[in-house]
Amino acid sequence: MALQIEDLGSRWETFFQEVKLQEIQLLTNNSIEFRIRFNDIQSWDPEFAKKILNQPKRTILTGKRILSQRCKENGLNIEPDILLEHLPPDVEEDLREIGSDDLNRLRCVNVVITKVSEIRPRIYEADWCCDSCNGHTVVTQENELELKEPLICSGCELPASGAGSTRFTLDSDRCTWINNQYLEIQELPERVKGSGQPSRGKVLIEGIQCNRFLPGERVTANLIPYTQAGYHRNRKSAMFEIVYSLHSAVRESTPFTDIQPSEEEKMEIKKVASRPDLMAIMQESIAPSIIDVTDKLKVVKRSLLMQLFGGVSRINADGTRNRGDIHILLMGDPGVAKSQLLTYMSKLAPRARFASGGNISAAGLTAAAIRDSFGDGRFTLEAGVLPLADLGIACIDEIDKISNEDKGSLHEAMEQQQISVSKGGITTQLRARCAVLSAANPTKGTFDVGPNQNLMYAFNQTGLPIPLATRFDIIWLMKDRVDEENDASIARHIMASRIKGVPESKVEENTFENPVTKDEEVVYKTNTNGKEYLSVPFLRKYIAYAKTNHSPILTDEAKSMILDYYKQARHSYGKDSEELSERRDEQPIPISARALESLIRLAEAHARMNLRDEVIGEDADMAIAIFRHWREEENVGSVAEMSTGSSHGPAQMNRIVMKIVKDIVSETGKDAMQNEIYSRALTMGIEDTIAIDSAIQRLSIDTQLLMSRPGQWRPF
Repeated sequence: MALQIEDLGSRWETFFQEVKLQEIQLLTNNSIEFRIRFNDIQSWDPEFAKKILNQPKRTILTGKRILSQRCKENGLNIEPDILLEHLPPDVEEDLREIGSDDLNRLRCVNVVITKVSEIRPRIYEADWCCDSCNGHTVVTQENELELKEPLICSGCELPASGAGSTRFTLDSDRCTWINNQYLEIQELPERVKGSGQPSRGKVLIEGIQCNRFLPGERVTANLIPYTQAGYHRNRKSAMFEIVYSLHSAVRESTPFTDIQPSEEEKMEIKKVASRPDLMAIMQESIAPSIIDVTDKLKVVKRSLLMQLFGGVSRINADGTRNRGDIHILLMGDPGVAKSQLLTYMSKLAPRARFASGGNISAAGLTAAAIRDSFGDGRFTLEAGVLPLADLGIACIDEIDKISNEDKGSLHEAMEQQQISVSKGGITTQLRARCAVLSAANPTKGTFDVGPNQNLMYAFNQTGLPIPLATRFDIIWLMKDRVDEENDASIARHIMASRIKGVPESKVEENTFENPVTKDEEVVYKTNTNGKEYLSVPFLRKYIAYAKTNHSPILTDEAKSMILDYYKQARHSYGKDSEELSERRDEQPIPISARALESLIRLAEAHARMNLRDEVIGEDADMAIAIFRHWREEENVGSVAEMSTGSSHGPAQMNRIVMKIVKDIVSETGKDAMQNEIYSRALTMGIEDTIAIDSAIQRLSIDTQLLMSRPGQWRPF
């Protein structure tokens, strides 16, 4: 027997008395909400619970009225909202599946918030004053897009239209107002199969729920779908748009809840972790279609592997935060597989976002304030790539092509892992707790090879701001070098991959099975070289399991190894140089505390990969090996070089330029030409003409150099 309207009040009254009496007594005058686990209602009265799911608006509104009456009986002048949580699994749906059968019913979806509008007040109960009798009639406004007037005056009973009608005036002072805000939600990217587009939805939130959510947050939202009439050429259409009314929502507090390995899979994960060749098989699992023809590419893949597992983010007693995410930049000539590596990493990493610098939306990497996004003229805060990748990895291809505004915002986003927004009257901070994997190309097509080329010489050619280099834990330079043996290996590998691949047309015709669909059922696969690697679905579960269950802590052994390397690197720079030894206070500093933090993150990541809760010597050794390899391979100089683009500090550059000018004048008997100074500096491995010009200017101001003619210099 179906519950009638008059029965709803009595059912709520009995439920509050029998199940929630103690919780109601704990309410105070500051209470604005009353949360109820749906299972409490379902176990008490399944029929009543079903009624709430099928007719939520009317049923919950009745419950609020009964709860308010109870509060008044307890001496409280409050009207708390009833918020239902933990809905049953049978009402959980993907956003794309919600249709006409779900209208006006309570549904649960897991989504990410992509846009948030400004708050605007709307009239909930409109008070109309009759022009004839000055009587007041209250009309509840259920539709936020339409303001309804009374059909008849409750006082003089004159109609609003027709013969003997009256007119009504809105008395805004006596109206009941409620805050109103729009969200745009999007289904989770990892739930979208194939190349499909994530489904989006427009959500109306009102009352106490306003201003609780930010773009980029993942939530479990309990929604009531309803319809809004569509218009075609200013006429109502038979097609309606589904809009959602938010009943309640819970932020996702733990990452990777969408990736839950079974008990069987957990056993397999532990079995893989115990393999003596774990690093080798993990390394092969990073873009197995890209052959490791050089030792450098092997170490590049190892660093990407460490990025997938990441270090441990920690909150300190003073409220500061130490990031655990590892940031990596791949610089390289076209055709060295940078984009392929990024694409594969975006498939491997849980919660990954892929974006290309030349095709990023108006929100860019950070966020944007856009007017009229929901069609009502208000400003909307739209999340960019980094907030949407929160607790994941942001893979940014062609980062050299992003806007100047985004380049400036990256400093805060990568170090503090938050984005401060002050646009369009909206001021807030968005979380961006993600690792950044970027690829950059040289502005001239290929990197110039100088006689003493180093990392920052190449970085300068990307057009990225120099200080941004210090935000990356690792920067790789991937050159396209001619090598007969390696070229032959790559060619054979590409041809073998082409032959082994299944024709796409046959897959679409269902003549051949898509090889990717088999991955869900397998742990190991074999590449064209006959080497084993882990399938993408299994590796994703492995990573999620490791990051969820293991937060390794440094042991004394690991601390000692990392500290010894750090101290050795700090004190070894320029040790053999007699001139620098005499000027120890002015000598460049090779690495800073940022490098120490990078080493710790790499060591923690290696421990996580091995499913350890402690960082041991083996983990520290691997971290040092990767870190040392990239700094030595890329000829990284000092901290000053990473911060300014020049490997020499101002004082040292002044001395070098002064010595060059004196040598030229002494040898030739003529003033030193600017081009001659550049040429002499080049033989010393100094290619930065801007740094040389700055030194000349400083020496001129200090009256150590005299410009005899434009472009000609001699000592005073």
